[in-house]
Amino acid sequence: MVLADLTAGAVADAERRKLSRPLADVERVALARPAAKDALGFLAPADRVKIIAEVKRASPSRGALAEIPDPALQASLYETGGASAISVLTEERRFGGSLADLEAVTARVSLPVLRKDFIATRYQVLEARAAGADLVLLIVAGLEPAVLKDLFGFITELGMTPLVETHSADELEAAIDLGSPLIGVNARDLKTLELDRDLFGRLVERIPDSAVKIAESAVLTPADVAHYRSAGADVVLIGEALVTGDPVATLKSFLEV
Repeated sequence: MVLADLTAGAVADAERRKLSRPLADVERVALARPAAKDALGFLAPADRVKIIAEVKRASPSRGALAEIPDPALQASLYETGGASAISVLTEERRFGGSLADLEAVTARVSLPVLRKDFIATRYQVLEARAAGADLVLLIVAGLEPAVLKDLFGFITELGMTPLVETHSADELEAAIDLGSPLIGVNARDLKTLELDRDLFGRLVERIPDSAVKIAESAVLTPADVAHYRSAGADVVLIGEALVTGDPVATLKSFLEV
């Protein structure tokens, strides 16, 4: 199962980092950070679609996408292009990311920044805050309910905003039960890597109006953004299309839908 392998690898890598950077050290840095940005203020529903623009070098489904030698520059171009938040993939093995990417981006942009990874431990959450992240991704399918609830509470306790990602009606109910302010529906099933671009449209009516509705994956053209917007998306998270072309021009074309 792809998701299980990705999560296990991410946790193993975090345990390796912990050997040289103990939890107490990471916690001290995390708690000394300035308060996290109010992600909800940036992503709140508006009369136009909003975009979370992703720094993404590779993926298990598509392989290598872009080298991105300077992730901070890439993120600053996203900010110039009109993004409302930045997502940074920090998973090392299949996505080619790192915490160094996250630190570089948070130091460069004034937008909220999401740590996008396979988060399953409190140590990883503390790493995110220590690196300056304002949001942390939690994938319902990859976590036991008790762990999901604990991490959701811990992220909130640290002043960050959880983005809870779902891929089914049952997972969506779990996110709603948590009271998540940001709920994502990922068109890509991370267990099989299959893509269903109409999944968001089938599930969106179940998402309460109190939550920001985020569509993820299957976005390559302005028509794809329009598809999600017409289905009810407040925000669209986009990676591949922005790293394989001109990020500023592409973002502007997406925001015009």
